[in-house]
Parts: sequence; structure tokens; C-alpha cells
Amino acid sequence: MAAVAEIPADANKMDSKPKAESEFSVQKLVDMFTKLNPLAKEFFPSSYSPNHDNRFQGFNQLSPTHFLVSTKPSADENFPNNRRRRNSFNQGRRKVSGRSLKAQREDSIRRTVYVSEIDQHVTEERLAALFSSCGQVIDCRICGDPHSVLRFAFVEFADEYGARTALNLGGTVLGYYPVRVLPSKTAILPVNPTFLPRSDDEREMCARTVYCTNIDKKVSQAEVKNFFESACGEVMRLRLLGDHVHSTRIAFVEFAMAESAIIALNCSGMLLGTQPIRVSPSKTPVRPRVTRPASH
Repeated sequence: MAAVAEIPADANKMDSKPKAESEFSVQKLVDMFTKLNPLAKEFFPSSYSPNHDNRFQGFNQLSPTHFLVSTKPSADENFPNNRRRRNSFNQGRRKVSGRSLKAQREDSIRRTVYVSEIDQHVTEERLAALFSSCGQVIDCRICGDPHSVLRFAFVEFADEYGARTALNLGGTVLGYYPVRVLPSKTAILPVNPTFLPRSDDEREMCARTVYCTNIDKKVSQAEVKNFFESACGEVMRLRLLGDHVHSTRIAFVEFAMAESAIIALNCSGMLLGTQPIRVSPSKTPVRPRVTRPASH
């Protein structure tokens, strides 16, 4: 016969006592909560005014639906979406800025004419005076070899009407040759006054510098330098510039000799990469970049 373990009577008393106390505590809490009024003033939101709704004249007449918790996500929960929204806004702002710059450039092109076969003795001032009869001339740039009849220019007007009127001046003799006038396919980039030469040394630098436009974006700075050195002479300093708006790049090329800069003007129309470049005398020197001292 199997032995049965005897449980001491004291042990039964010990187990039953905590259980009874636990049941009493829970029952006491249940009784307390059932006596609470959920519509009492103490449980009513302090921000609510009963005058907001004329249907309720007292707290005891309020419906529990007035205390529904908002299910709207918090700002922290929306953080990834907010970040994406901000990024989308910044990208949209960049696109708008790019479109604005493009629109300004297209407007400038419509206000510009291309003039070719300019006499070597004709200055920019004289050319601008000729076209001033068509409207207000904003800018005038003569490009090409100054000792050749193959020079050309860009003349920009204040409005499109001036540019259209200027087309009627084609065939006008200026100096010894009749000029040709056509709508321009490019705009004149404005010159920042702070970039203009400020000393005799910088004016001498300008005489040795050319301004090159319509450079293929795939062409590197080393390739631009090799192109001009092989065709014109030693290049002392070169600055290749570009941005995400324009489809081509520009460069300022400073030669060791002024004769090399004159030769470089004849490179207009030559292919550099896949694009025919345009070369004109530079109005600004290529200043050395200022190196900032390293912070310690």
C-alpha cells in the first residue's frame, strides 16, 4: 500500500491565510471602483467648457463619447513621413529654382542677337551705338581674333522688340564690311563687377586670358589644358566652371604669353570633346585661389 505524505495542519493554515487576504484586497478594489462616477467633475477635461454645446447643461448629462481618445498619430510617430515630406519640399524647391534659372536664360536669349563679320577696327562701344537705335542695349561682347575680320559679337537688349528690330540692320556697313545679324542661340553671361581687373598687373593678366564657352561636360580640366597648350602655347592658370542647370561648361584660360591668347581666339568653332567651343577675350583675370590656414 502506497504511503501517503501527511501535510501538517499548520501548513494548510499558512496557505489559506494569504489567499483569503488576497481575495479580500481584490474584492475591496472592485467595490471601490464600482462606486466611482466616470462622469464626475474630477474626471472631466479641464479644457472643456459646457457652454460649447447647448444640449448639455451639466456634467451629469454628458455622453461618454465626449471623452474618446484621439487616434491621430503623434509628431514622433510621423517623423519618417515628416522627413520624407521635408525632403520632397527641398527637392521641389531646387527644381523650381532650376526652372526659374532656365526661364531667365531663355528670356535673355530671346533678347540677344548674334553679329558676325565685324571689322577689326570696330569697338564694342561703336557696335553698341549702332544697335542703340533699335532699343536699349544692356550688354555687348565682341569675340574672336582682334586682328581678323572673322570677329563676331553678341548684343543683348532690354526687351525682345529691340532684338527683333536689330535683325533689320543686317547688311549695314560698319567700318569696311557689312555686318550680319541673326537671332542668338546663347545668352551673354553677366560680368560680376568685383571680378574686373583692379590693377595694372591684373589688366595685363586679362590680356593673356581667354574666356571659353560651350565646353562639353565630359571633358576634364586636364583635357582643356592640353587642348590649348598644344594649339596655342603654355597655360599658366586654368579655371573650369559649370553647374547642374547649364548643359555645357565654361573656362578661363590664362597663358604665359599674350600672343598665345590671341592665337587661342582662332580656336572658336573647333571641337573639344563633342562640342564646338567659342573663345573670346576675357574681361576678368584668373585670380589665384586664396588658401585658408588650417584650423588647429
